[in-house]
Amino acid sequence: MIGISTARRALLIIAAICAPASTSLADTTEPMGAVREYIDAFNKGDMEGMAATWAVPASILDGMAPHVWQGPTACKDWYRDVLTTGEREGATGYFVTLEEPRHVDASGDRGDVFVPTTMTFKVHGKQVTQSGSTFTVALQTRPAGWRITAWAWAKGPE
Repeated sequence: MIGISTARRALLIIAAICAPASTSLADTTEPMGAVREYIDAFNKGDMEGMAATWAVPASILDGMAPHVWQGPTACKDWYRDVLTTGEREGATGYFVTLEEPRHVDASGDRGDVFVPTTMTFKVHGKQVTQSGSTFTVALQTRPAGWRITAWAWAKGPE
């Protein structure tokens, strides 16, 4: 990792691992704080909270059609499509659990995070668990803290 000392890298990793599951935007002084804030808002169904963690413009790459969302409203457009797809397919109660990050890097005003995840939800009332997925996030620091510039979700094996 260029531009970051071994000690700083270790502190970033420890902070990401030990940070509480719930954070506020005031706690986004490290890249993982913004990721946790975004997932906390997602788990609550809080679209405005999710959008508050984003830089503008931004991009999302996901397995759900249309697969790519870009621009100033990417986060809200993606979430609207999640709800529409969920309604069509009978899926409800989405909840993502972040595991220990595999990688947290910050160099200057840019950073990235790779986090194994588990997502649970119900389809027509039947519990579904997707484990082994990876949430990959690119971030940029702004005056208000770290903000997400892009993310990609890679679904784990079923």
